[in-house]
Amino acid sequence: MATSLVRSGFLRSALRGGPRGSQVPKRNFASSGHHDDAYETAKWEKITYLGIASCTILAIYNLSKGHPHTEEPPAYPYLHIRNKEFPWGPDGLFETKHH
Repeated sequence: MATSLVRSGFLRSALRGGPRGSQVPKRNFASSGHHDDAYETAKWEKITYLGIASCTILAIYNLSKGHPHTEEPPAYPYLHIRNKEFPWGPDGLFETKHH
């Protein structure tokens, strides 16, 4: 157990780059005080409203163009369209008409 404590102490000091009492420089992340939170919030709020407006305009433009109307497709034989009545009638197999 003592060996593992000494080993972990050596590893810690090796990772810190010096003896045990040396100061490790504090890491500064991108969001650590360089910009004000209110500034960032206002910036992303403006970006959001601009995105909503541009998507709305694009949708109105695309929907107002219409779409081309094509002719009826030819009757392909592999669609197996049934043109005659079913043997059980038009009401359905398990349905009964209530008069």
